[in-house]
Amino acid sequence: MTEAKTGTFVELDASDLPVCCPNRKAALWSSHPRVFLKVADNGEAHCPYCGAAYRIDPEKLAHAAH
Repeated sequence: MTEAKTGTFVELDASDLPVCCPNRKAALWSSHPRVFLKVADNGEAHCPYCGAAYRIDPEKLAHAAH
C-alpha cells in the first residue's frame, strides 16, 4: 500500500488485499474496530467508521485474481 494519497483516496495495489481499515500501518491510538472493505465491485470503498477512502486500479484487481 502506498501511503501517498491521490486526492482523498489511499491508492492500493494487489499486495494490499484484503483491504481493511484501519490499515496495517495505522497508529494504535487512531484505531477503530477493524472492518474489511470490498473494493472488487467498483475499485473503491469507504470506511464506515472514519470515512477513509481506498481505491485500487481495476487492472490491478484483475491481475490479482489470476
